[in-house]
Formats: sequence, C-alpha cells, structure tokens
Amino acid sequence: MNLAALDLNLLVALDALLSQASVSRAAKRIGLSQPATSHALRRLREMMDDPLLVRVGAGMELTPRAHALRAPLSEALAHVRGLFVAEDFDPATSQRRFSLMMPDHVFDLILPPLVAGVAAQAPGVRLDVRPWRGPGQMTPDLARNIDLVIACADDDFPGFHRRTLFRDTDSTAVRKGHPALPRLGELQTFLATGHVAVVGYGQRVDPIDTWLEEHRVARRIALTAPSYLQALHMVSLSDLIAVVPRRQIVMLAQALDLEVLAPPIDPGSFEEYVFHPLTAQTDPASIWLRTMVAGVAAGLAGNP
Repeated sequence: MNLAALDLNLLVALDALLSQASVSRAAKRIGLSQPATSHALRRLREMMDDPLLVRVGAGMELTPRAHALRAPLSEALAHVRGLFVAEDFDPATSQRRFSLMMPDHVFDLILPPLVAGVAAQAPGVRLDVRPWRGPGQMTPDLARNIDLVIACADDDFPGFHRRTLFRDTDSTAVRKGHPALPRLGELQTFLATGHVAVVGYGQRVDPIDTWLEEHRVARRIALTAPSYLQALHMVSLSDLIAVVPRRQIVMLAQALDLEVLAPPIDPGSFEEYVFHPLTAQTDPASIWLRTMVAGVAAGLAGNP
C-alpha cells in the first residue's frame, strides 16, 4: 500500500465503524453526515478487499477481518494522537536523568539546594554533572546530551537559549591569621603576596591576570590550579591568596577558615547565565528543571 496516498481520516472513520457496527452511529461519533460515512465505508472496502460490515437481519456485523483490525487500529490511532500532544512530566514519578554542565564555583552554590529541592519533589530524578567545557569545546554531539549549562560566558553556546541567573564579583580569599592580612588592601602588598591563579579547561591564563594587565599591574603567581575550589583549599593551607568569585568564598569561609577581602582594584561584577537547548524550549521536563534552578538562584543572598 502507498502510505503517501492514505487518507488518515479513513482510519478514523474505520475505527468508528468497527466500534459502533453502524454507519449512522459512526457518523454521529466522528461528526460526519451519514452519506459521507457510507462513502468512507465503500472506499475502505475497496482498499482492504473486504466488506468489513455486513447486514445481518436488522443490524450489521463485523467480518473476521474487521474484528482482527479493531485492537491494532485503536492502538495505532492512539500513537498518532500522541504525536501531537506534548509529553507530560510528573516529577513525583519521573525516573528522568538530567545532564548539567557548570564550573565548580557554580556547582558549590547551586547544587546543594538544588539536590535538596529535587529530592523533595522528584525522588526518582537523577542529576549528572558533566566535566566543564566552555563554548569553544561544546561540540554538537555534546550539546545533544546536555539539558542545562550554567556559565559566565561572553559568547552564547551554539544552539542554546541564554538567560541571566545571578550576579557575582571577585574577591580576595586569605586564610585567617595570614601575616599580611592587615595590609592586603594595599596594592603593593596585594601584588607582592604569592597568589594561586586558576586556569581552567581550555584557558591559557586566569581571567584575573587579564583584568590586572588592563590596569598595567601584575601579581606574583606562585601556583596555578585547575579549579576555584582547589585554589581555596590551597589558600586555607598556606600563605598564598587567591582572587575568586565572592559567593564561593563566602559559602566556604567558615569551613575553610577564610577571610573575604575586597581587592585593592575594584573588579566590578559579572553575571552567571543559564543555558538550555533551543530544542527543549517547550519540553515540560526542561521547564521544570529550569524553574528549579531559577528558584535556587533567587534564594541566593542579595548582592555579592
């Protein structure tokens, strides 16, 4: 059979005819006139080379072929209808796995309250956080498997929609009791003290050093680390200091025994964005996850 020539309305009519075993009742069910439904039955008989309905006494009965068609036809039409209805998402029963990507300082801020919220609403949902990759490393294959990205990115991730999530700034992290602590607000002491620079995947230099270069100054880098979290742990165990996102320092200050200082040069502020695939714009599961993340961000303490 040439499926391109098949009129889907005939299948709807056939389903009504087989369930009602009556042309008049089938016509009423599908909203057609009785002559139009009779015409559909004639076409179906020709297509299937079977009478489908035969008159027996005052009524009509289904042929063996028609009886065999009832269940698979009903199931097939249900699948077709499902193509035009958005898939529902019930957090309470879902077993969905979401794939996220974010740098470590965002992980520390967002994941603890997000995991708690997900556990309360969707105990069967799992969050998988992928290793961080910037826009330049976002291949099409990787993008197809990512549900959400959080990043401070000047450039958009191809194929993703961007929305502002929260604002932050950079501050100096220093361990309590550091011998230079009273003088780290002075530019010369700040620059001369050993720093931990953070050079992440795909970077050649810590963005802080690019910023300092714009002010025609340079700091003394004693160590480079691949993540802010590792830099903060090193600061807590040494006389090194680090300039990292302020919200992360504040969150870990008590656990790591750290002080938070404003750098001697104002770093300004920056925005963290949340990205989701354009293909998931109307996906109920994606909308739910984005709403959860936005709620966590809205709950972060005021200005950085």
